[in-house]
Amino acid sequence: MSPTRPIFHRKALAEALVRDLAGESFADYSSGVFLAAPRRTGKSTFLRSDLAPECEARGWLPVYVDLWENREVDPAELIAGAIGQALSEFDSVARKTAKKAGVEKINLLRTLSWDFSKPQLPAGTTLAKALDVLHQVSGKLVVLIVDEAQHALNSESGVNTMFALKAARDHLNRGGSSPDALRLVFTGSSRDKLANLVLKSKQPFYGAHITPFPLLGRDFVEFVTGVWNARLADTNQFSADDMEYAFGLVGRRPEMLNALLTEVSVGLGEASNLGDLLRTGALNHQAGVWSDYESAYNDLSPLQQAVLEVMGERVMRKQPFTPFAEQTFKDVNRKLELAGAEANASTPNVQKALDVLREKELVWKASRGEYALEDSGMAEWLTRQEKREQ
Repeated sequence: MSPTRPIFHRKALAEALVRDLAGESFADYSSGVFLAAPRRTGKSTFLRSDLAPECEARGWLPVYVDLWENREVDPAELIAGAIGQALSEFDSVARKTAKKAGVEKINLLRTLSWDFSKPQLPAGTTLAKALDVLHQVSGKLVVLIVDEAQHALNSESGVNTMFALKAARDHLNRGGSSPDALRLVFTGSSRDKLANLVLKSKQPFYGAHITPFPLLGRDFVEFVTGVWNARLADTNQFSADDMEYAFGLVGRRPEMLNALLTEVSVGLGEASNLGDLLRTGALNHQAGVWSDYESAYNDLSPLQQAVLEVMGERVMRKQPFTPFAEQTFKDVNRKLELAGAEANASTPNVQKALDVLREKELVWKASRGEYALEDSGMAEWLTRQEKREQ
């Protein structure tokens, strides 16, 4: 589709989520919502094009920040910068309210001294204070939307920011200048990564529930089919069934489907078998992804492969991966024995294996020691690989 391609809106989903945030349904997300789905499956488009407008329609103030967009900047600075940007839009009103809230340095707001290339709140200004000021000057409930929130766990300052947001939520919704002033929405491309915010008592949002973000369905497929067929000759039309098949094989990722459609329709022009070519192209794409996984896997030592396989099993079973637990060592040694290698799992050896897997960008590590697969799709490939070898 062209750069100005039509956007598929998910209004019903946005309305339902806003009702949840308002505490109007059985699923009460007034304390925060955590949505998990693989990357490039439409989360960010939904947040910007559907959820934020629906919040505005409610009279709320959405503040959106994507921690994946600029990974060179500390997540703490990105979040503070988004809040500062929102504050700057209220300028003169914010100056008066900021003083009342105890914010001495008004370069928090839009002045010549504010440098948006290095977004940060003034020294001594807490997120709770900044959000309280934003709530007061706007006169609206603030909805802070943090996309790819798991990246906050990559630095100690990012983790501290998550704790600060929890403190801000508790303060503003229970004892601030006007209760019920803040809602938090976090999304993540990996349930395992996002879980590091909620599963343990020492994590900032301990006890919160992670909700699977609904993947795009048949209605999206029919929308895309209509958009593309409007640009093709009547004799060269995609069928929704072929499109659905291809969409499934590219992991229900709109961008990948778009690339596939462009290759098939533009590259082959007036071909009469677009449907067959679409199916073939989707199969080739999946084969390419599997091939990338296989190449990366084959480049590992037996111990590194075994650790990766155990991580994959934990993902498929929706169990946490505890790298240095006795059961993990047993599972790794079992994998090594099946491969005819020496069973040598130990804390130092597993740590070295994890370090290599991180260097190869196959494994992700939070700043406080939790590990997860960088690409959750690899867990499925590892499962298929194991079944083929049995």
